Amino acid sequence: MWHLILAACFLLVRPGHAGIKDLGSHFKISEGATDPRGASPGKAKEVDMESIPLDFHRENTVTSDLPVEGVEYEDYIDFDKILAMGEDDYNEGDQIDDIPTASPNLELYLEPSDQKLRRERLLRLFHSRTRLQRLNVVNARFGFALYRSLRNHVNQTDNILLAPASVSIAMGMMALGVGPSTHEQLYRTLGFAQFIDASSQYGNDTVHKLFRKLTHRLFRRNFGYTLRAVNDLYVRRNVPVSEGFSANAKAYYFAKPQSVDFSDPSFLTKANQQIQKLTKGLIKDPLKSVDPNMVLMLLNYLYFKGTWEQKFPKELTHYRNFRVSEKQQVRVPMMQNKGSYMAAADNELHCDVLQLPYNGNISMLIALPQKLSGMRTLEQEISPTVINKWLKNMTNRTREVVFPRFKLQQNYDLIPHLEGMGLTGLFEETGDFSPMTSEKIGINWFQHQSTITVNEEGTEAAALTQVGFMPLSTQARFVVDRPFLFLIYEHRTDCLVFMGRVANPLEN
Repeated sequence: MWHLILAACFLLVRPGHAGIKDLGSHFKISEGATDPRGASPGKAKEVDMESIPLDFHRENTVTSDLPVEGVEYEDYIDFDKILAMGEDDYNEGDQIDDIPTASPNLELYLEPSDQKLRRERLLRLFHSRTRLQRLNVVNARFGFALYRSLRNHVNQTDNILLAPASVSIAMGMMALGVGPSTHEQLYRTLGFAQFIDASSQYGNDTVHKLFRKLTHRLFRRNFGYTLRAVNDLYVRRNVPVSEGFSANAKAYYFAKPQSVDFSDPSFLTKANQQIQKLTKGLIKDPLKSVDPNMVLMLLNYLYFKGTWEQKFPKELTHYRNFRVSEKQQVRVPMMQNKGSYMAAADNELHCDVLQLPYNGNISMLIALPQKLSGMRTLEQEISPTVINKWLKNMTNRTREVVFPRFKLQQNYDLIPHLEGMGLTGLFEETGDFSPMTSEKIGINWFQHQSTITVNEEGTEAAALTQVGFMPLSTQARFVVDRPFLFLIYEHRTDCLVFMGRVANPLEN
């Protein structure tokens, strides 16, 4: 099964000047330079990827350097080198700070309208979690809110696919380049302000340090799956970009500003080749055209490949009906397996929940409304609190699972959705981007594209006091034959990597 996300920010400005690393330098190894992947210095040449020790790949993760032409993209961050350059905040991110104690009688699973109660509920959710897990709680809250905005603008029978982690990472980088008023608005909309307010020990830089840590924690390759995130930052030649922004983008998000000519057709070709290599060909040519007046392009990629702990035998896959709506059914290939699976029944939201684990500490959660009419309520109420309730109340037993194969690809313009959530400063001519550049700029395009394929092999694209009661799941058969939600969670960091709705498995 494959999971993939592409998020892009495009900004327009007037020309200027800056000494930024030229794009062409990313496509070759300079004469006399030492290749960090182990090749010997000398004349410029291609790297023999077969000669790189396997341990090197296991111990490192992806960097944002552009690949050598003709070589499969296998560039990884050298952690020892990064750690030698300065404090990397590993201990800080794993700390569990003292925070104010919320009311013990607080109803944890309701969404109060009172702001004080909302804060108390969030603090309860933060208890016994590390700093990084807390940041991912607010990332997920933002992701669910963005999902609901997307849901409100499509038909009930449309599929939805979103990578909340990718959007949060891209917006975290943007926060480095905006002035005070826009920064405050961005932090409030994304939920970063709620995170900072939870402890007097937190500040704006804590968010960026934790995103750096999240990159390290998530995008290693030796956990039984492959998950990689890369940020690319292209800047038009002769446009000034502040040294502070460039340094911070590289330090926290591993994005090196690259000087390019957006009017040169070769830029489009090289950028698309980069994307195709990073996404293993899942996204072919996402950049169809580029405005020659563009000044800055921010690209964020997220790629995931996982294998089920219990693969679905291909010989058991069969066609059966999937109910898209009360009036429509489609015949779809259904995978089938029998084994030990964790599941729960939520009688408040009237849905059944199944956990399909991948090798490594990552899994897909399937939330299946018990009635077709129950999807709207489930989408409206889903939250990190609800997810935590499901995970704490799952029971393990032998179950027969029937689950559709599907492939989704979605592309969204996020600007109207972010504006509707209160983030308007980024997209106005009066937006303050002074920490990034002295030029007058404004974002005019923020695209989010994602792909997922689910098949028989797999996928290639902290404690809380329990409040309320959930009955133990007793179902022996879990048949997913109607619209459902899916969420892919990385459990060490509590990171919501992907989420979506499958209303019709036949619609790509």
